[in-house]
Amino acid sequence: MQKLIIPLVAALALTACSSTERGAGIGAASGAVVGGVATGNIRGAAVGAAVGGVSGALIGHVADQPGRCYYRDRNGNRYVDRC
Repeated sequence: MQKLIIPLVAALALTACSSTERGAGIGAASGAVVGGVATGNIRGAAVGAAVGGVSGALIGHVADQPGRCYYRDRNGNRYVDRC
C-alpha cells in the first residue's frame, strides 16, 4: 500500500505546477534515479538530479510557449523561434 501512496502524492503535488515546474520536477526525479544507478552513490544521484532538473525546466518552459522550439546555431548558441 505504501508503494502506491508515495507516487500518488507526488503526482498530486505536480498537478498544481506550471509546465516549467512540472518539467523540472520530473527531470530532477528521473535524473536522480539515472545518476544513482549509473554511479552507485549519492553524489551521482545529486548530479543527475541537478542536470535533470535544469533540462526538464528548459523543456517545460518551451511547453508554455505553443509553436515555439529551441534551436542551436552553428556556434552552439541556443535560441527560441517558431517551429
